[in-house]
Amino acid sequence: MATPGAERGQWGSRVGFILAAAGSAVGLGNIWRFPYLTGQSGGAAFVVIYLACVALVCLPYLFAELVLGRHTQKNPLGAIRTIRPGSPWVLVGGLCVLTGVFILSYYAVIAGWTFGYIFKNLLFAHLDFGHFIASPWIVVPLFALFLGLTMLVVFGGVEEGIERWSKVLMPLLILLMLVLIVRSVTLEGAEKGLAFYLKPDFSKVTGEVVVAALGQAFFSLSLGMGAMITYGSYLSKREDVVVAGSYVALFDTLIALMAGFMIFPAVFATGHDPASGPALVFIVLPEIFQALPLGNLIGALFFLLLSIAALTSTVSLLEVVVAYFVDERRWSRKKSVWTVGALTFLIGLPSALSQGTVAGLSNMDWLFGQDGLLGQHDFLSIMDAIWGNLSLALGALLISIFVGWVWGADRAAEELQRGSRVTPGLVRTWRFFIRYVCPVVIFIILLNVFRGYLG
Repeated sequence: MATPGAERGQWGSRVGFILAAAGSAVGLGNIWRFPYLTGQSGGAAFVVIYLACVALVCLPYLFAELVLGRHTQKNPLGAIRTIRPGSPWVLVGGLCVLTGVFILSYYAVIAGWTFGYIFKNLLFAHLDFGHFIASPWIVVPLFALFLGLTMLVVFGGVEEGIERWSKVLMPLLILLMLVLIVRSVTLEGAEKGLAFYLKPDFSKVTGEVVVAALGQAFFSLSLGMGAMITYGSYLSKREDVVVAGSYVALFDTLIALMAGFMIFPAVFATGHDPASGPALVFIVLPEIFQALPLGNLIGALFFLLLSIAALTSTVSLLEVVVAYFVDERRWSRKKSVWTVGALTFLIGLPSALSQGTVAGLSNMDWLFGQDGLLGQHDFLSIMDAIWGNLSLALGALLISIFVGWVWGADRAAEELQRGSRVTPGLVRTWRFFIRYVCPVVIFIILLNVFRGYLG
């Protein structure tokens, strides 16, 4: 049986960590959710507020997760247990691990759709989205395939698996985005989309827009599920957490902004509605691609890009849970990956079959009544409501309180300064934000999530 120390590993370089952590953050939230929320929330004004939220709230919280992981060299549960052994706070770490499993179970289903759409654009463009996701002979194999790809990367460990693949996938993602941006901004009528995206109209800003921007900024960085605690635990004590964490946030934000340049010029050039919501990626954009020269190829490239972004996120979700079994149960990495992968597949099957395949999973009003559960009616959406929204926000709130008040901002700041040249003034600012600003803001996000679901 392998020892945990041998199985855990460590990042081979700062660049490797930045690309891997940015890959964890960069996902469907950046390329799918950010553009449609921007479209629904008035365009450029939403973007300005989003950037402010990243800088003022998300970055301090990101540092908190990274220093907690590096200080303890443990997974989320192990990190909290190390600082407060025998305390009920250990349950917060357990919540992070469970959140990782359950989000992965349905996220890999959606990621499978994006992978399938590569071939759909090339070979089966006539197949509509509804029939695509309702076919078990399509979605289940795609789900299994994507989960298998995720397991393959995590099998390799930290440096030889996650870091090595991140160094390939993240540059490829940026390259594909640049190709699609050039094509989008050169379309006739693209200037209308650029104006929508770059010229703020603050008259459209409401309290709801601010909270939406805050939530998107927070969730786009994969905060609240323990991924950054886990990735931080593989950091060397000599690494500058402030610099590395800032690069991660910058990279993630850059990808989100690039997604807007890729999508809005094309949407406006073809006369579509920028506020199309979640349907933007799987229904509206394929229609746009079909209307363009070499549209099938462009569509295939776009969904290849989306698949890469999704894969870097599923890898981090799986790693959170694998790290728990390696650290706490002293399992080998191989056994951990196989076990968690198989369990995730079983948990995810109902999500895969809940989009028209199985009636009782596609509409669960028979169990929860006509209002559904948290306003959602199909199994996948219910899972997202519970784990992708409520659990993430709750986990982030509790971790911010733990770092700021239970572990203590002063002790956390000592770890923040280890290997860093951060000034005393910035340290004092960070202590204030992690104690007061982050918990309050995250609590507001949590309340907004509840309000959205309950009415």
